[in-house]
Amino acid sequence: MTAAVMANGNWDPALSRLLVSLEEARQALPSSEEEFGFLSDLLQSRELHALVKVHNKIVSKDDRFYPTLSNSMQIALEVLDVVAPRAPLRDECRELFQLLQRPHLQGLLCAHDAVAQKDYFPRLPEIPLEVDEDEETIKIVQLVKSNEPLGATIKTDEDTGKIVIARIMHGGAADRSGLIHVGDEVCEVNGINVEGKTPNDVLKILQNSEGTITFKLVPADSKGGGRESKVRVRAHFNYISSTDPYIPCKEAGLDFVRGDILHIVSQDDAYWWQARREGDRNMRAGLIPSRALQERRILHERTQQEKPEEGPGGVWSLGLHLLPSNFPVGLCSVSALPGCQSPKSPSCASKPKTKKIMYDTAENDDFDREEVATYEEVAKLYPRPGLHRPLVLIGPPGVGRNELKRRLVATDPDKYKTPTPYTSRPPRQGEVNGKDYFFVSREKMEEDVEAGKFIEFGEYKGNLYGTSAESVKSLVSAGYVCILSPHYQALKMLRTPQLKPYIVCIKPPSFEVLKETRNAAYARSTFDEANSRGFTDEEFHEMTHRGERIEFLYGHLFDEVIENADLSTAFEQLVQAMKRVETEPLWVPASWVQ
Repeated sequence: MTAAVMANGNWDPALSRLLVSLEEARQALPSSEEEFGFLSDLLQSRELHALVKVHNKIVSKDDRFYPTLSNSMQIALEVLDVVAPRAPLRDECRELFQLLQRPHLQGLLCAHDAVAQKDYFPRLPEIPLEVDEDEETIKIVQLVKSNEPLGATIKTDEDTGKIVIARIMHGGAADRSGLIHVGDEVCEVNGINVEGKTPNDVLKILQNSEGTITFKLVPADSKGGGRESKVRVRAHFNYISSTDPYIPCKEAGLDFVRGDILHIVSQDDAYWWQARREGDRNMRAGLIPSRALQERRILHERTQQEKPEEGPGGVWSLGLHLLPSNFPVGLCSVSALPGCQSPKSPSCASKPKTKKIMYDTAENDDFDREEVATYEEVAKLYPRPGLHRPLVLIGPPGVGRNELKRRLVATDPDKYKTPTPYTSRPPRQGEVNGKDYFFVSREKMEEDVEAGKFIEFGEYKGNLYGTSAESVKSLVSAGYVCILSPHYQALKMLRTPQLKPYIVCIKPPSFEVLKETRNAAYARSTFDEANSRGFTDEEFHEMTHRGERIEFLYGHLFDEVIENADLSTAFEQLVQAMKRVETEPLWVPASWVQ
């Protein structure tokens, strides 16, 4: 084997010599045959020789690359002159002639020559080296001015009166340079001393600058945390930065609409987060109000005590076109939003309490109090084979939820199931216990309700009705898609990490469309069980009112909203939604996947 290794030119000579030396010293080594065999096999293994070859390639690699020539474009033009007369006659010449005329190849050759000649643009001037020994440690940063904002804001330090870097936008030009940091003190801009100047004065200097911009900075004591967070949230409100009077820099703001998934890259500022829309190719983050700030705004709007006053100036953007704001960065004083305490105060952060009640079709304002919905942390939930998410259809009475549920079950009765409800009323003629209802005593049902065994319960005409949590869990565990169409107040009990429901709101169209479509289909009113009749105008108004109220109170809990103007169209949208649930990873509350 040793001879074979030595004869093979692909083996590393150093390892081959080491193996020969091992064989020669075999008798003198204080080792067992097993130990010697292991070492011998290791030195002869192909894996070790391959690793050594890779190591040698890396170690011996010459990092200095030199171009063979620096005028490749000129040579290409000369070749064209030589080939042109022969191009009509010979296929090879014609192909080469066409190839050398292609703009992509000529662009590549020009780029090669520019790199080979080190013809880089723009050419930065030499950095002045003279520094007074008595001065503080400084750094000089030169950046090229372009159409892209610098991605930084400045402010006047309250204690020292100096101009300092207030914020670095993740993914912006300043962030990518790695040379400017939060807290750096700005001493000069393009040779102009900024001591005693305002942020507005510095902004004017930048706006009047051309080409390169040179900053003389006193480095901050600490660079701070620059790592991006991995938090994703779903927005529960619309935001337009251009209409926000308090944003530190309007052009740095990030607009979004309700339902957008946002990547929160920085929460260092208590009032202004940095974020990107999920999937957005623009790497520069934008400013959005933090959860604490947005909750304060919402609570202030509800109190309507007084109009918010404009905050003091002092924060400016270092972008080319960014305008100053009337609200200081990282400072949201109580006076700016009157009537609200600190964002950590219980009066701002606490959620309205809910209580367990026996609800009926009448609205209950105590239960339906609006939550302060701003952002919800989310994560991707991937489909699980054999374990389906329950489908919950929410909407006002009469909107068509039960008909959509019936049609969906009819498409595949072996796949879609609805849980059998419980009731305290006695069975009617022909009803089968366990099929139509589970018939139990009122005492037993009240006991189970008190024990929290029902996800939905209510009283109608003196009898109790409800759906048990166990019946839903058993259908999910058996591999069925459990379909529920509960009262909307049940959402707070259904939307749990254990059930992970997919919630679809069936929304009525406008009053005119609702009346026209229901009357054309001869739809029967669901408000009157005693008489078979059509809907009245009052019932149509009630349905649209209930739909608006449900969406206002619970819209932040919906995964999808389907408007049921045409039943066939709405059903097709529901079928497509179920396909997505079964085949695509979807955003859900982060606690559901932990």
